[in-house]
Amino acid sequence: MITVAKGVFGTLGIRFDIVGEANIPLEGGALLAMNHTSFLDFALGGMPAHLRGKRLVRYMAKDAVFKHWLGGPLMRGMRHIPVDREQGSQSFRDAVTYLKAGELVGIFPEATMSRAMDIKEIKTGAVRIAMAADVPLIPMCILGGARILSYGHKDFSRGTEVAITVGEAMHPKRGQDAEVLTVELQSRMRNLLDQTVARYPYEGSPWWIPARLGGSAPTLEQAEVLDQQARAERAAKKAAKGSGNSAEKP
Repeated sequence: MITVAKGVFGTLGIRFDIVGEANIPLEGGALLAMNHTSFLDFALGGMPAHLRGKRLVRYMAKDAVFKHWLGGPLMRGMRHIPVDREQGSQSFRDAVTYLKAGELVGIFPEATMSRAMDIKEIKTGAVRIAMAADVPLIPMCILGGARILSYGHKDFSRGTEVAITVGEAMHPKRGQDAEVLTVELQSRMRNLLDQTVARYPYEGSPWWIPARLGGSAPTLEQAEVLDQQARAERAAKKAAKGSGNSAEKP
């Protein structure tokens, strides 16, 4: 996968600016908690680990990806972890198993892509997985992928810069308050985003920079409204498709 990804990145002429990769251990399990603004984050987020010691990252991804005619066989072949958002207990156990076996696992604590280009509210899952596996929890930030492929946006022009910042590890332990540690994780991820934006070259007020940092992306509140509208549209299409199939039955 990393070979294919590097080939695609080379074709697109992506320029990487990676800081903090030394925070990823050379061996042993660790949970990498990444922000999520691009459809390419699964590939981009693995670059620091590859640079650090040619380590591979096993991602937790929504189960719909595993059902795709093309993506499904690839995801299963690479033994990534399907996540059923209604019943996530199996994916939790799978992630803990891989982490205890000494592997790197990637997780997007925001669950879905952020239209605000900022760090959304996150759940306690990342902290609880790290606790159960007794491994470091390492926050990361990716900036620039959304410029290439994101909601309603596609630009395969050569030369886009992608900046990635890997933060210092947290070490959640059983018995600690998962809610408190999740707030800390969110704060660390937001600080990493601020640092990454500060060193990223851009002019004006681009749509892929958070509003609170001077960009023209929707605010978190505006993005939530857009997410609700998108969910309603998907539900309506699904219902219409279901009623159409029912009407065709004798």
